[in-house]
Amino acid sequence: MRRVAVIAAIAAVSMSLVPAVATAAPPVGPWNPVGSDRARPLDESQGLAGVVRPSGTTFRYTGIGTIPAGVSSRGWNHVGDPGAGHGFYVEPYQRDDRGAKLFRVQAPDNSWSEYTHALESWEASNNSFSAVSPDGRWMVAGEWGTMSRLLVHPMPGIAFTTPGQNLPLAGQVRLDKPVRDVQGCDFTTPTQLLCSSDDPEGTLFGVTKPLLQVDLTSPLTGGDVGGTVTALGRLPLESGCGGSFEVEGIDYDERDGTLRVVVLSPGICLLFDSKTWRLKKQF
Repeated sequence: MRRVAVIAAIAAVSMSLVPAVATAAPPVGPWNPVGSDRARPLDESQGLAGVVRPSGTTFRYTGIGTIPAGVSSRGWNHVGDPGAGHGFYVEPYQRDDRGAKLFRVQAPDNSWSEYTHALESWEASNNSFSAVSPDGRWMVAGEWGTMSRLLVHPMPGIAFTTPGQNLPLAGQVRLDKPVRDVQGCDFTTPTQLLCSSDDPEGTLFGVTKPLLQVDLTSPLTGGDVGGTVTALGRLPLESGCGGSFEVEGIDYDERDGTLRVVVLSPGICLLFDSKTWRLKKQF
């Protein structure tokens, strides 16, 4: 989420990218890396979501290059990790002036609508991701920094269908311990999310760049729920360059249990070997 300007500048210099070769990487708790695909820095750098519709399943990525001109010209200059469910696709946007957050929603019929959420007085302006609950009724969103909460909204386009009205906050996931720099989350069950953290410090869980598991005390129904956080291990960090990686968005494919996580490589290798890692759970 922090390298938007760098991505744009480097991508303008060279678009002749070479594919990343899938390599073996250590397991992340019960999740075993099974391969990777190159993640393009311009339009696949923020996250992804698998959109399942009768016509088939497509994986939709976000990046600085995917922001429509009509959105950025109105001040929403950053897009986060998208979410999807029940054929709906959601892109989360933020702006720099503490104005409203934007959730841009595509319905199964391919029509688009926009829902804005006015910030609560205590709410951070970051809009890092959206995750759709399995029943399609709720959407979880997140903020950058060190937080002890995730935000819950009625799912725009399904449970909340009036784009001209403020998308309200329905509740919070109250985490039992703080998390840092969560870039994306996705539901694996009605009471569990997996989240990608770009935590560079490692002081919260004893590991940097962790994959986090959040177990909810109950399925979302509106209002607050508790969430127990477990760090499963460090996400794969492999590149031809040394330096600081950036963990980005995440997607869980319920069809075959594949977890996908975008990891940007350091320095000039951002262009060549940034990856979308594929992981499978070991039982």
